[in-house]
Amino acid sequence: MFQFSILKSRGDDAQFAALVPLALGSSIRGCARHRRAASRTPFAHRLGRRCLGAPVVLIMMRLALSSGQTLPLDHPAIGYSSLPMTDPVTELSRKIEQGQVQLAFNPVTGYLPAVLKALDIPVESQMAVFSKTSIQAMRIEPSNPRVLFFNDAVVAGWVRGGYLELASHDPRRGMVFYRLDQRPSEYRKRIAAATLESPFTRRKDCLRCHMSATTLGVPGVLLRSVFPSISGVPLNHAPQYDTDGRVPFDKLWGGWYVTGNSGQARHMGNLIAADEAHPESMLEGAPVHLDSLDGKCDPQTRLTPYSDIAALLVFEHQVRIMNLLTRAGWESRMALAGNHSLTQSARAALNELADAMLFVGEAPLQGEIAGTSGFAEAFAARGPRDRDGRSLRDLSLKGRLLRYPCSYMIYSDAFGALPAEARAAVYRRMWKVLSAKLAEDREAIVEILRETKSELPDYFRASRPKT
Repeated sequence: MFQFSILKSRGDDAQFAALVPLALGSSIRGCARHRRAASRTPFAHRLGRRCLGAPVVLIMMRLALSSGQTLPLDHPAIGYSSLPMTDPVTELSRKIEQGQVQLAFNPVTGYLPAVLKALDIPVESQMAVFSKTSIQAMRIEPSNPRVLFFNDAVVAGWVRGGYLELASHDPRRGMVFYRLDQRPSEYRKRIAAATLESPFTRRKDCLRCHMSATTLGVPGVLLRSVFPSISGVPLNHAPQYDTDGRVPFDKLWGGWYVTGNSGQARHMGNLIAADEAHPESMLEGAPVHLDSLDGKCDPQTRLTPYSDIAALLVFEHQVRIMNLLTRAGWESRMALAGNHSLTQSARAALNELADAMLFVGEAPLQGEIAGTSGFAEAFAARGPRDRDGRSLRDLSLKGRLLRYPCSYMIYSDAFGALPAEARAAVYRRMWKVLSAKLAEDREAIVEILRETKSELPDYFRASRPKT
């Protein structure tokens, strides 16, 4: 259903994946490719054979080597198929069935605006993917892109003429996938029904792509950058990059529209490989900056005229954290259920999570990034803030993503749902990593956490990390 990616030099992470844009899925061919990769190398990034070099591959294999194969969905401590879900889409379904929420149907965009409102997903987060890298690939093209929206726990995707896709992060089970039919006939049938029923259908078949080496062996989301043809088809003879916040800026967003400005810093967004025999020629010339999507696609294909560069950068970071939260949570629950203590592989996954939350190995941003949709302001407004008005949601976009480099995902339900022993291990690792950060960053992060994050260990509140 969804696809995304990220990568970088010093990070200890493997990676979740999504070849091409932040799309909600992968093509049938992509699914087969991910399955083959999973059977060969559990977490090693397939990107290594594509241009990022041996150091990155070795770094990303660290989690692969320590974490083992794909984790079992039906382990008693996991219960992905059997235990109750509490993800946001499940909770919305309950409200619909109880008559507390009704979803309005728009004749053009269907349930999309109503679903975004009900799930508190900001419309400013819209991102547009025009490469054919989704299960709905036949509908996607540069003039009819797939648009994605996200908050801290849910990713929603829609392409005109198709159905609505959702990836919803359950705090304990991980990413859960849903489909919502957009046909007017189905809407009329629901309205005429004698009993209230949720329109969301859970899709376990999405795990064929979304539980693989690229998602760290757990249900997750993928991200990808490709060389797209004029019709949006990824050119198989050209490089393809799984991406995240560790991937060099110039490898990001092939097959995506990007609105905003990155100065002289190059990325692969907004470009098309018109010369299929020489796809690399699309990278020649000056960077292509778009103020809006006007002239690229019809207004009826999207909710706003933007595919904001700031939203794309935040999403690159978040997808990795979501997959790591699931992996670390599953490893920890399985270890505690069997051995009553954290195993080596569980501790390795928790260390990866802590490092990622503190942006270890983050790719530096070149120049000054500026979005166009108001996403940065809307994102920052979600807080929380300390007494000095500082927030982990404050974006920098000058050399790095966040002004205070600690992930806002520390406030997520998934982080809070980690077993107590696992959270303690993450905090210990974070404390150690903080000791190596610049004093200004270190002190600001600790001060913000003290005032905005409950259940911090006592040593976070009583002292400072040793340098």
